[in-house]
Amino acid sequence: MTLPANLSGLSNAELQQVLLEQQRLLEKALHENAEQQRLLLKALSENAEQKRMIAELREEVARLKGLNGRPPIKPSRMDQGTTPTPAGKHGRRRGRGKTTFRVRVEDQVVAAEVPPGSRFKGYEDFVVQDLVLQARTIRYRRERWITPDGRTVIAPLPSGLSGHFGPELRRFVLAQYHQGQVTVPRLVQQLQGIGISISKRQVMRLLLDDQAEFLSEARDVLRAGLRTAGWITVDDTGARHKANNGFCTQIGNDSFAWFGTTKSKSRLNFLDLLRAGYTDYVVNDAALGYMRERALAGSIIALLAQHPDKQFADPPAWQAHLQRLGITELSVTPDPLQIATEGALWGSIQSHDFLRDAVIVSDDAGQFAVGQHALCWIHAERLVHKLDTFTDHQRAAQQQVRSLIWQFYADLKDYCRTPTPWRRAHLNERFDYIFRRHTGFVTLDRLLQRLHANKAELLTVLDHPDIPLHTNGSENDIRAQVTKRKVSGGTRSDIGRDCRDAFLGLAKTCAKLGIAFWSYLGSRLSVPDQPIIPPLPELIRSHGQAA
Repeated sequence: MTLPANLSGLSNAELQQVLLEQQRLLEKALHENAEQQRLLLKALSENAEQKRMIAELREEVARLKGLNGRPPIKPSRMDQGTTPTPAGKHGRRRGRGKTTFRVRVEDQVVAAEVPPGSRFKGYEDFVVQDLVLQARTIRYRRERWITPDGRTVIAPLPSGLSGHFGPELRRFVLAQYHQGQVTVPRLVQQLQGIGISISKRQVMRLLLDDQAEFLSEARDVLRAGLRTAGWITVDDTGARHKANNGFCTQIGNDSFAWFGTTKSKSRLNFLDLLRAGYTDYVVNDAALGYMRERALAGSIIALLAQHPDKQFADPPAWQAHLQRLGITELSVTPDPLQIATEGALWGSIQSHDFLRDAVIVSDDAGQFAVGQHALCWIHAERLVHKLDTFTDHQRAAQQQVRSLIWQFYADLKDYCRTPTPWRRAHLNERFDYIFRRHTGFVTLDRLLQRLHANKAELLTVLDHPDIPLHTNGSENDIRAQVTKRKVSGGTRSDIGRDCRDAFLGLAKTCAKLGIAFWSYLGSRLSVPDQPIIPPLPELIRSHGQAA
């Protein structure tokens, strides 16, 4: 409908009718415009999701073809961006300080040719660091004697020798392969180039044979860490074993690191790893409490609680017990067999004094949500940062929320240094202010609601100010496993998998305890004139008690 050319001849009623009709048409146009805008945003969002899926498929195709995938996403700068720069750090040149040498300095006097009558004025020092790397072949001529009673006596070999390769060579091979990430073929070429007569099979034997002591120490490192830790961070990544895809799980904190490669990344698998080599299942108060938290039926909990048998040595014994109680035949939701088994594993963990009062910090992967659980703030902020925006309003809302999160994160870090009850209450209120806001950006508002639902786990730090706010430590540790996977692919035998995980964990643990991995290997392999390194579990326990 259009306005009449001359409105003067219309009555008031007709004029009002015309204005109402025009208002109706205007509202209809506005509504259609809003609907078109909504459809446009929906189409842009779907297009962005399709682009993401296409990029993932292309990356998978490139990986299967052995090509390079897309470049990695830049890490979050929230932690560094909220840390104030110490005074005096600006403009300081690196490498200008005093050098501390890690080995004994040998003095050699260099004489000068001077004319008669010159006066001696002391020395001018010039320090040179060098490395002596040469092959040695020693033939031990062992005396043989025949005793009067007919026995043959042969002189023993020097201590530290095991096989036809000396401890120094064994140390070099282990350090190059596990810490230097050198592949076996290149390691063989390197050794042969130095002058060692060795084959690929012999190098593999040096890497895999007679490593029981290292495997036991790596297991004991995990046990000591779980008994003394006030917190641990966890993460996992893909791993290849026997030409099949698997997962490598990292467990650690600032004093230890441990790796375990398995076929699954389920919660059952994670709880099994937390048992640190023990195989028992225990039905105790911790196990029953876990089952109640996971909504297991009360009748099943009563069956387990009232039965006189509470501890079972291995999986077959536990499965037989569940079968006798009739639990294995139930087909309801949640799965009673799975929940009961998870509870018995948690009971075993607690019975061995692991993670008694410790907090588990993770990236919100479901399998890690056991016990006292906290979430990584870096991963939470990353969800906001990765949102696709299409309008100025959406971009402004995203930047405002990110700014609020960054400020809140900085205050959380300050709270960890000086916690007070007043600041605790204030931060709790500010969390609601940030994550209950409505920005008008629907996707962002839904994300904020999801993050607010994780409030208890994101604010665990208010009750435990000693725990980290992120899982950067685990991501840094597990990067060694990722590098190993890219360089060497996967493992072909169980002992190869176990040795790879054990030595990676031992190397990371040594670094956290301030011990050179080279010195640690020399101590364990009885290399002459090497410092004695105490067992790493003892150092971890001392570190935990000091903390």
